[in-house]
Amino acid sequence: MAHPFAVSLLDVDRQPGKAPILLAEAHGDALSWVAAHKDALRAVVAEHGSVMVRGLDLRDAAEVSAVFRRLSTGLMIEKEAFASRRIYSDGVYSSSTWPSNQPMCMHHELSYTLEFPSLMLFACLGAPTTGGATAVADSRAVLNALPAELVARFERDGWILTRSYNDEIGASVAEAFGTDNPGAVESYCRANAIQFEWQADGGLRTWQRRSAVVHHPVTGQRCWFNQIAFLNEWTIDPEVREYLVEMYGDDGLPFNTRFGNGDPISADVVELLNQVYVDNTVREPWQAGDLMLVDNVRTAHSREAYVGPREVLVGMADPVRLVDCSPTIAVTPG
Repeated sequence: MAHPFAVSLLDVDRQPGKAPILLAEAHGDALSWVAAHKDALRAVVAEHGSVMVRGLDLRDAAEVSAVFRRLSTGLMIEKEAFASRRIYSDGVYSSSTWPSNQPMCMHHELSYTLEFPSLMLFACLGAPTTGGATAVADSRAVLNALPAELVARFERDGWILTRSYNDEIGASVAEAFGTDNPGAVESYCRANAIQFEWQADGGLRTWQRRSAVVHHPVTGQRCWFNQIAFLNEWTIDPEVREYLVEMYGDDGLPFNTRFGNGDPISADVVELLNQVYVDNTVREPWQAGDLMLVDNVRTAHSREAYVGPREVLVGMADPVRLVDCSPTIAVTPG
């Protein structure tokens, strides 16, 4: 027999331009409500790609951590981060440190790693005055809206992420790899198909080639799954990019992306990718106490610019391996 509350859970509010919303009646006991409705919530995410749960009235990091753990089969410890985060507890983080007046463009969390979360969990303890939504976009719709010849090139060649680590911009070596021991960093890179080169000043530069299109590990559907636009130099604010190039040179940007054969990706291609994301974006402004679940393979997410304090906690859950998503580019750790 179905759970007596399952029908109400499937009654998700869908409106044009807005993320799917589900109203919960938790009566101050978010953990019990989530425990009773876990399977139905996961079914909603499977159907819609994401869902905002409103009415849980989440109050603090300890409660959020308990809810995250109840909803998932396991929380991941982040590796290869591109920006620093506050750690609340094992597997529970703050949003990435990023200027509040600059948007964090659409992306799939850790899409450049060999193991990544299949489920993203977000919880809002403090909503900003304006903006700051965690917007979402269906990666299948994005893939279908892109020019066929561009998709074919990315499927054939993949994409390359280049990173130059320093102690001033973005995540440090220690933050990205969990250690600053050169031998341990090199071992991680070899095990995860990352080429590396130590610079004369002690800095680290890395390259990794990945698939731009994968198949969903459950449904088998083709999904546009990458951070090609988000981590490309042409997505950076022009003044910030000019400063970074002046400081570190064209090849020393904290991160950049290329076609898988090494060719640079032009500004017009990046603009096209970002515009297709915009065309397929839906959003719902945060309210304090909200919970959001996002299928990380099927659905991209972003963080919009905002004004005022914002506290959103993040959990990366239910890891899945790239090799189990039928990548178009073979990756051989060594």
